Amino acid sequence: MTTAREIMHTGAVCVQENETLVDAAQRMSELGIGALPICGPDNRLHGMITDRDIVVKCLAKDKDPHHMTAGHLAQGKPITVDAEADSEQVLQTMREHRIRRVPVIDDHRLVGMISEADLARHLDEQQVGKFVEAVCA
Repeated sequence: MTTAREIMHTGAVCVQENETLVDAAQRMSELGIGALPICGPDNRLHGMITDRDIVVKCLAKDKDPHHMTAGHLAQGKPITVDAEADSEQVLQTMREHRIRRVPVIDDHRLVGMISEADLARHLDEQQVGKFVEAVCA
């Protein structure tokens, strides 16, 4: 069976929790992505930030993205999957939480990310179709 490690995109780049939202937005732009993991000084995952978070939770509330940090938006325990989780566990986690990307953890460390595109490249059409239907419903 296919594992999260086989599906994931390696080399996930973190934004540090003390970096500004401008830094996070610039990094997303440079990488052509819409979400970044937020890591603390211990390089462990503390949350996720999306381009939508920056717009809705900062700009729309007239807050300053030059001063607000990524850590301000790292709320609650992030949803993750273990690197050895099988593809069905990955899909179930993403469906259950209605998320389009999920960090992959190994020994409490971020080792990669799984996005919808990664699922489409590694899983069959039926599995991907059920996932998209559940998340987009």
